[in-house]
Amino acid sequence: MLAFTFPGQGSQKPGMGAPWVDHESWELVAEASQVAGRDIARLLLEADAEELRQTRNAQLTTFVLSLVVLDAVERLGVAPAVAAGHSLGEYTALTATGALSFADGVRVVTARGEAMQVAAEDNPGVMSAVLGLEDDDADAACRRADGDVWVANFNAPGQVVIAGNDEALARAAVAAKELGAKRVMALPVGGAFHTPFMAPARDELRKAIAAATLRDPDIPVVANIDARPHVDADEWATLLSAQLVSPVRWRHSVERMAEDGIRTLVELGPGSVLTAMAKRIAPGLTAVSVATPDDLDHLLEVLEGAQAHPVHVPDGEHLFAVERMVVSPAAGVFALDDRLRAEPGGTLEVGDLLGTVGTAEVRSLFAGTIMGFIAVDGERVTASQPIAWLRTG
Repeated sequence: MLAFTFPGQGSQKPGMGAPWVDHESWELVAEASQVAGRDIARLLLEADAEELRQTRNAQLTTFVLSLVVLDAVERLGVAPAVAAGHSLGEYTALTATGALSFADGVRVVTARGEAMQVAAEDNPGVMSAVLGLEDDDADAACRRADGDVWVANFNAPGQVVIAGNDEALARAAVAAKELGAKRVMALPVGGAFHTPFMAPARDELRKAIAAATLRDPDIPVVANIDARPHVDADEWATLLSAQLVSPVRWRHSVERMAEDGIRTLVELGPGSVLTAMAKRIAPGLTAVSVATPDDLDHLLEVLEGAQAHPVHVPDGEHLFAVERMVVSPAAGVFALDDRLRAEPGGTLEVGDLLGTVGTAEVRSLFAGTIMGFIAVDGERVTASQPIAWLRTG
């Protein structure tokens, strides 16, 4: 049982796109840049730490690079049973699972980053990590401050983030230390995220979500605000709006996935923050991060070792899971083959036709049983976007 997790704002760093420039998945950056109307490649390759720290840049670059990494992992045939993302990463998880199209995901994240940047500039706030204190005591410290300061992230045991204005947060820090916190550490972020300070950004975010098409995700996505898996598209507009001003319950999300049978968490995107947290939250889980192409082989080694019955594969081919994705060979409108339109299930042999994307044929590289279609007949897809899910074993 495998979960994909996606990092949030704060994981970005200068030059984080450089290792991916020569990888096939890098083509997603140009497509995202066209949708967003911004030069995302320049941000991923040339922007310094200060420029990347800006909310509008941090969110968009982290989102796009995480999808580049996802695309590379999907090319290996690795598929999860559930997905989750930390704050911004929740939008990546929804895009990864088909709840948002790639273009809609880019547009919504662009709007979210801009709206949160403006809200932070109009109502400045700060965030600090409280280390060595239980969740309830961190919340109590905020209440004792008697001001505009709240718990923003429940990240891991003994690691909570609080946020608000300078004065109230300083009082909360004193109270936290009195309650036993080992350390209160300021975070280099651009606002008091996941607090009422972000309320002014809700209108723009809601407009962006309303303009997008939300679909049922292909697999459950665990939501930040309630740490529960959701599969209904109708719920997500409200969940995403509420997430903007509510604490991220990441600790509870990982605990829920572990309770539901997940044994391996794979973090896709820059950094390895979620991987480190997972090891503290649920020590029995296997946690691995994929941030560069060099990490792909390590991922496969981890997955091969986790399998009780490794699958035999031909020399030169990596194949360590029984699920496979058929991906689009080009960008364009997907048209399902007439045979499969009449009978959408069944089995495929290597080379069988699933449909077309523009003039390009979509043929399966694998033999297996069709478990479901991810792309919608008549929907525009991007190159390498998953079309169908097969079970090969």
